[in-house]
Amino acid sequence: MLPILQRHWFLLALACILLVGMSFPAQSADAAQAIPKNWVIACVLFLMALPMSFDTIWDTLRGPGAAMLVIFINSIAVPLIAWPASHLLPGDLATGLVIVAAVPCTIASATVWTRLAGGNEAISMLVSVVTNMACFVVTPAWIWLILGKESSTQPFGEMARELFLLVVLPILAAQLLRRIPSIAEMTTVRKPAMSIVAQIGLLSIVFIGAVASGQKLQQLDGHLGTLSGQLGWMLLVVAGVHLLAFYLGLWLARQLGYRHSDSLAVGFAGSQKTLMVGLAIALNFGGLAILPMVAYHVEQLVIDTLLAQRYRKKS
Repeated sequence: MLPILQRHWFLLALACILLVGMSFPAQSADAAQAIPKNWVIACVLFLMALPMSFDTIWDTLRGPGAAMLVIFINSIAVPLIAWPASHLLPGDLATGLVIVAAVPCTIASATVWTRLAGGNEAISMLVSVVTNMACFVVTPAWIWLILGKESSTQPFGEMARELFLLVVLPILAAQLLRRIPSIAEMTTVRKPAMSIVAQIGLLSIVFIGAVASGQKLQQLDGHLGTLSGQLGWMLLVVAGVHLLAFYLGLWLARQLGYRHSDSLAVGFAGSQKTLMVGLAIALNFGGLAILPMVAYHVEQLVIDTLLAQRYRKKS
């Protein structure tokens, strides 16, 4: 029992926080409002970026074709897939799916799952850096294009500025600190502990979103039966978008003649999306907009674990 809890504590805590926040929004509202959202987001991204060593990235830059394909899949193909798919969902859920598609690749897990599958982790690491550093332009552009000016709660410039401060600056600061040898050594040794602290911070942001979703659910009290069906359908649509992006990346990489390890990196890093940045944006839209982002995160963890094990055995 204990090994299961140690391995899956984050998913269990995520489920509990969603249940509490959505079931008892009135009782949880004060606690949620007391959380300094922006500071937590910036600190989490800083902690995620600090242990990452980008030394292997320079070899990837000598032949950047596969990395460019991953960036295309993650930043262009996934939004184009999610755009028509969002019309299958109502209201806030459709908005949430658009936000999912617009955010960058995960900073850590894309590299982990690529490595588990036997893929080229240097490519996924490079793509994580590039897409996160560019998200302050790319993400608002897609949201503005798909949702339209009138649907966005933030002007383009305001969203870009917020993402630059919350995402780009913490990553830059983390990598500048890593230039100090003692800090680089310390963060490598302390990486597991830092990861746990970052995950706890992430859970606190999920809690804020869960309370906002619970307040929205109270307003829809007479339509919960219909909503449960919509949430079930949303889970299927979100999984479909992720799988389509994964296999599209894998197929394109093979068609272009890339090595098997590079193709796996295209599949995993191209289809993964970061929960932290998605929540930072979805919270500004309120309502149920965080749910597709949380669903995508959980489903990519489960689906990509199975895919990584499958391709590892083949390798």
